[in-house]
Amino acid sequence: ATFSGEDRARAIGAWSGLGGVATAIGPFLGGWLVEAVSWRWVFLINVPVAVVVAWITLKHVPESHDTDVEGRLDVAGAVLGATALAGTTYALIEAPAQGMGAPAVLGAGVVGLAAAGAFLLVEARISRPMLPPAIFGNRQFSAANAVTFLIYAVFGGVFFLLVVHLQVVAGFSPLASGMAMLPITALMLVLSPRAGALGARIGPRIPMALGPLICAGSLLLMLRIGPQASYVADVLPPVIVLGLGLSLLVAPLTSTALSAVPERQAGLASGVNNAVARAAGLLAIAVLPSAAGLTGDAYNDPEAFSAGFGTACAIGAVVLVLGGVLAAATIRNPAMPEADHPSHCAVDGTPAAPGALHQAYDGKGGRTRT
Repeated sequence: ATFSGEDRARAIGAWSGLGGVATAIGPFLGGWLVEAVSWRWVFLINVPVAVVVAWITLKHVPESHDTDVEGRLDVAGAVLGATALAGTTYALIEAPAQGMGAPAVLGAGVVGLAAAGAFLLVEARISRPMLPPAIFGNRQFSAANAVTFLIYAVFGGVFFLLVVHLQVVAGFSPLASGMAMLPITALMLVLSPRAGALGARIGPRIPMALGPLICAGSLLLMLRIGPQASYVADVLPPVIVLGLGLSLLVAPLTSTALSAVPERQAGLASGVNNAVARAAGLLAIAVLPSAAGLTGDAYNDPEAFSAGFGTACAIGAVVLVLGGVLAAATIRNPAMPEADHPSHCAVDGTPAAPGALHQAYDGKGGRTRT
């Protein structure tokens, strides 16, 4: 919301790179905390991080808001949206273990679905909704968020399962499993700003179509990671390919979602796109393991987990291909600005023939032919 034009594309590229750094460094930091301190610190560490982020935001982030919007915070929408996600996710996670007919699963599912329905009704009826339904009338914005949902669903599920797979099947320690993802950090930090600039120059359609296909290839390469896998030979190649695909994809995807709406709604568009990405990852972590047959004791059985991980990678690759096809079919490159033309001459006349002689005074009263 703070940047516009080409500056926004570059800023989104930098932002995407740092986001990739955070995503890839999370498993490394989490692995170190689990191994050196306690698993509880995986949750507790978020408290000081939140305090630091709040302080930086208040001190350094300039205020921006839609001057045409007045009103109070949509508390009802926020509560209903959070309840819908919490109830639905809990039901999806617990259903494989407790059964679909378990009271807790049924209750959570009903509450989640009811809250989702109430959320849609509230947002459609109040004057200042947290999520204005009209914004999805923008085809480019809706397409970008549909691609976002598919892509981030795969990443949320696969990142989670890959770290577990490296420990349960390949025999890596929690710290080594986290460190295995660090090449993604380096690639996104270096390449995402360039991908943002590329998307601004040629349009987002090609990067958004090719990026998911490259990432799908990385998931197929992950099928080679088995017991006693070598990091250099088996783990590093798919990690590098995944980093390249993410670097090409993320910045143009985010830029498309933001540029699809008027500048005064850029903050809203950013919030919606981030919410879609987070919700997709959350739901994928709940659904993908069950869809791949990873439940209960499979997390302690290398053979069972390896089979389930292969199924999850295959499912993820198919979804990524669908995301790339969807981007190619629905994303439109913005119209390029017309090139500057020289001002019209004040005198109309027939252009001089090629090779015509032009005369110029030589400054001494004579004429020089050129």
